[in-house]
Amino acid sequence: MYDAMIAETITITGHGGDAIEAYSARPLTPGPVGGVVVIHHMPGYDDSTKEIARNFAFHGYNAIMPNLYWRDAPGASPDDAAATARAKGGVPDNRLVGDVAGAMAYLKGLSNANGKVAAIGYCSGGRQSFLAGVSLDLDAAVDCYGAFVVGQAREGTTMVPIVDKTPSLSCPLLGLFGEDDQYPSPAQVAELEEALKAAGKTYEFHSYPGAGHAFFSVNRPSYRVEAANDGWQQIFAFYGKYLSA
Repeated sequence: MYDAMIAETITITGHGGDAIEAYSARPLTPGPVGGVVVIHHMPGYDDSTKEIARNFAFHGYNAIMPNLYWRDAPGASPDDAAATARAKGGVPDNRLVGDVAGAMAYLKGLSNANGKVAAIGYCSGGRQSFLAGVSLDLDAAVDCYGAFVVGQAREGTTMVPIVDKTPSLSCPLLGLFGEDDQYPSPAQVAELEEALKAAGKTYEFHSYPGAGHAFFSVNRPSYRVEAANDGWQQIFAFYGKYLSA
């Protein structure tokens, strides 16, 4: 099996026609293959989330991760860019949707694309993956412990509840959560599940005992190997079902 891939920093057209930085990872196979928009966590466009994009390419998907903080701090380190973006209250929802739309257009324009595109997000990106699913025409979306989909707005930030948009969800949703997390808490996960049921949406939720927030983050104390390993299995099974040609 030919398993070569290319991973590189590129420029894509984001919200409002802006040229923004993005990280592309794709298999060098003729395809056709599905595409994944990777939405980075609040700490930013960093090495660990670039590794996630490469993991999707290794498993046969075209992946693109837009740098959501590019406008706020072009060329800055991930930590500095994240601090700058947080000081401004985070990424505005309309800008996020526009940047994901630009990433989707890039994926669909690749010569080996099958035309199907999913999103996945971690932490604040989990909420943003859900936001993309209710705002754009996706084939699948994955929410990894995204807070503030339900509950109260986070003061001083752009993170306001968007559960009322659930009827507009365009695609199946996979949710992966830690039972020891507080943002979102198990009660908030249950509230989102009830909204999905009420709207008649297709979804799968998995919650892991002993795992809190950011259990996928291999370089953080929050990492939980069993939860993360099972989570990856769920992701690839989910995408295998909805992103196949």
